[in-house]
Amino acid sequence: MNALLIELEVRWHNIFTTLKAGGDVAPGLRLRTEGLMEAAVLSGEATPDGLSNAMETCYLEVYGRSIAQNFADNWQEFFPFPQIPAMGKRAPVYPSTPD
Repeated sequence: MNALLIELEVRWHNIFTTLKAGGDVAPGLRLRTEGLMEAAVLSGEATPDGLSNAMETCYLEVYGRSIAQNFADNWQEFFPFPQIPAMGKRAPVYPSTPD
């Protein structure tokens, strides 16, 4: 495996681990990682399906569930390649007034 693909796996793992723990992922990190995914395809190092499968494996390792289990079987319609399904947990919202 080449350095680009290894770096993608490291970044996916960091993104998913941070989100699972309730942390925030900087948009720049997500966008740069998506750019690396596109660069891997353009350079011939990987295919979109191959990268999606590798990202799915990383997601499964972190969450214990597949991306499809969390976002539905058609998740790639909402997150087309090279988008990463990286969504933080919703913050709890409490009313500030009794109304």
